[in-house]
Amino acid sequence: MITKENKTAAIAELARNKSDVGSPEVQVSILTTRIKEITEHLKINKHDFMARRGLMQMVGQRKKLLKYLEKTDFKKYKTTVSKLGLRK
Repeated sequence: MITKENKTAAIAELARNKSDVGSPEVQVSILTTRIKEITEHLKINKHDFMARRGLMQMVGQRKKLLKYLEKTDFKKYKTTVSKLGLRK
């Protein structure tokens, strides 16, 4: 479960302005934080298949958001990928 502090930090990293919480860059940042936490959880709990399923759904959602961002604004896409350290 993502803590409020982690979510706020993820939002602040890529927000367009102070009240931005829904732009694709921010959504990708939040999903990346959640994916990292669930990945660590699955390293300990190998048989938690519901968490694994949720992880796969989040990875798919992030992939769709990145594809949309790449198609609409390539410059923001490149900065988002580089700031989050994603491979693409």
